[in-house]
Amino acid sequence: MRRGDRDHGGSRPAAGTLLLALALLAAAAAFDAEPLYVPGVAFGLLAVLCLLWVRLAAAGLRVRRTVSGGRVQEDDPLPVTVTVVGGVLRLPTGEIRDPLLRRARPLQLGRDRQVVQATARLPRRGRRLVAPPSVLVRDPFGLAARTVGGGEPTEVLVLPRVDPVVVTAAGADGTGLGLRRRRRPTSAEVEVDGVGPLRPGTPASRIHWPSIARRAEPQERRLHADGGRLPVVVLDPSPDPGDPQGAADDLDAAVRAVASLAVHLARRGGCEVLLPGDRRPTELDATLGGWARLHVRLALVEAGPAPATAQLRGRTGPIVHVSARRVQRPPRALAQHGAGQVLVVPGSIAGRRAAFAVAGCAGYELADRLDAARSA
Repeated sequence: MRRGDRDHGGSRPAAGTLLLALALLAAAAAFDAEPLYVPGVAFGLLAVLCLLWVRLAAAGLRVRRTVSGGRVQEDDPLPVTVTVVGGVLRLPTGEIRDPLLRRARPLQLGRDRQVVQATARLPRRGRRLVAPPSVLVRDPFGLAARTVGGGEPTEVLVLPRVDPVVVTAAGADGTGLGLRRRRRPTSAEVEVDGVGPLRPGTPASRIHWPSIARRAEPQERRLHADGGRLPVVVLDPSPDPGDPQGAADDLDAAVRAVASLAVHLARRGGCEVLLPGDRRPTELDATLGGWARLHVRLALVEAGPAPATAQLRGRTGPIVHVSARRVQRPPRALAQHGAGQVLVVPGSIAGRRAAFAVAGCAGYELADRLDAARSA
C-alpha cells in the first residue's frame, strides 16, 4: 500500500461478501445443490471486482490543498482550494474530506480533475496544524473503500481578532485617554535624546535618514517624551488555576482586548504595548508601524507570569492593565506608575460601572481612586 493510502476497514464488506460466496460454493459441493453455485460465483466475482476497482481507482490519485496565506484573523474568511487529480482511472465514486471544509464533497465521476473552493473560519488564535485532505474512494456498491491522503499538514497562524471599543460610561472615552494631558507636547517634550540602532517597527518619522544615506548602520532618533506621555497597554497573562478551561477563554479575551486597545489608541495619537518577556514596551504610532509583528506575538501568547513593570516608573501617561484573571485591582507595583490607571478584565466586576467594553472585557478607569489613596 502506498504512503498516504489507508484502508481503515473499508474492505470488510467485500471480505464478508467473499466469505459468503465461499460458503455458498462449499454448501453446493457438499450437498450437491447445483442452484447454489450461481449465487456463490456471482458474489465471489462481485467482491473481487469491487476490490480491484477500488485499488485501480486509488492508484495514482492525487489530492492537494492550497490555503491563501499562512495567517488569518480569528473568524475571518480563509480561502481554501482542494484539487483532486485522477490516476490510472478517471475520478471514481467517493468523496473529498478536509478539516477545513464544512462537509465532505462528492467526487464528480468520470472527470480527470476536480477543484473545490471553499471558505474556512478558525475561531481561536494560535498556531494551528491542520490535518491534510484526503479522498475516500468507493466502488459503486459500497463493498470496498480506500482513503488516499493528501501529503503533509498545513500550518496556519490565527491572529487575535481586533474589535471596536464601545464606550459605556458618560464622559469616558473608552481608552483611558481622558487621563492624558490634553495639550499638545512642547518642544522640550519631544527633544531629541540622541540616536541609536534602528528597532523593528520604528515609525518613519523617527528614522535617522542621514545614517542610511551614508550606508552606515540604520539609526533612529530617540526622544525624551516617548517613554512618558504615551499610554501603555500591559498584558498580564496570569491564569486562574481553579478553572483551566475558563482560564483559557479569559486569556483569549484578554489578548483580543490588548490587540483592540492597541489599534484604537495608536490611531488616536499612539501608544505602547508591554508583553511578557519584553524589556521595554513596543511603540505604535498612527501609521501602525510594527503592528504586524506585534499582532503575531499576541497570537502566540501563552499563560504565564506578568511582565516586569519597573521600566514604567516616572511615566506621565496612563497605564492600561489588561488581566487574564477577573481581579479587582491592578498589581501594587503598577499602581505606583503613570498619571492614571485603567483596569481591563474579562467579563465584568460586580458593583462597578465600566467605562468601556472591548472583546468581551470591561474597562474601569481608576485614576480618581488611586489619586485619593496616594493623598491619604
